Amino acid sequence: MNFIALIGALALTYYRPHRRQDWLQEIFSPFAQLLERSFNGGNRLQGATAWVLAVLLPSVLVGIVYYVLLQINAILGLVFGLVVLYFTLRLSQFGPRAEGVIAALRTGNIGEARLLLEQWAKVDSDHLNTTQVAQVSIETVLTRSHYGLLAPIFWFVVFGPAGALFYRLSHIVTLEWQSEEDTQFNHLARKVFYWFNWPPAFVTAGSFAIVGDFEDAIYCWRAQAETWSDKAMGMVLASGAGALGVRIGEPLPMNGILMYRPEIGLGETADADYVRSAVGLVWRVLALVIGLLLLLTFAHWLGQ
Repeated sequence: MNFIALIGALALTYYRPHRRQDWLQEIFSPFAQLLERSFNGGNRLQGATAWVLAVLLPSVLVGIVYYVLLQINAILGLVFGLVVLYFTLRLSQFGPRAEGVIAALRTGNIGEARLLLEQWAKVDSDHLNTTQVAQVSIETVLTRSHYGLLAPIFWFVVFGPAGALFYRLSHIVTLEWQSEEDTQFNHLARKVFYWFNWPPAFVTAGSFAIVGDFEDAIYCWRAQAETWSDKAMGMVLASGAGALGVRIGEPLPMNGILMYRPEIGLGETADADYVRSAVGLVWRVLALVIGLLLLLTFAHWLGQ
């Protein structure tokens, strides 16, 4: 049942793409900000209460509705799960936006490439050169595919629609609630997402290695993942860069200062072709995931 809902949601997202970059975040962010303004008194209990209202309660409600609908009629549960996934996954955004940057880089229009990257990745790109635009684009493809596609699918397989929604809402509140620092208010939200992000990050990194250059991906994973500030995302980026055979990371000029970032990956300098290869890498991982779920579904049916 989960496999059919996932295939249906992916097909619907592909053929009926979202018009907004992230529908769920745009709708949910004002609510998360309201909770922060209402509850942030500087202690952990208030932060925990806001987190329960923002993340746990909606996810539990979705899980209950899904279970009840399955008991009434399996088709109703299937449709509900499909709808939740459709508004949770972000399949329709990373590919087309990456293609816009690729086209601008190939025509030598660095100004347009910077503008498209800034709109897509929400970073200051005014002083980035061609190589740096390509590097940040590759990083954005890898991170967005993990946060918005592969990790939610992982938790959907484990816990159904409630798992996918829980992951996405957990990620959004960490972004909205002073994501740059650990405070009394956001401590629980950051901790929960930290631990909830590790299993799918491990699977995403392993999947990149399987469908790409396995030896280089494993080498970069083992040697470079720990150098990234976010260790879970370090695994994803290091494995992805190694699988592609490209160098990313490195210091970048942003907001008038040189931001230090460790070098990740190995091999060639990033360019438009490697951005396209990153998109292809994600599609291969998605095909691998669908294939494995199909095999598991058939095995389950045969075992009944």
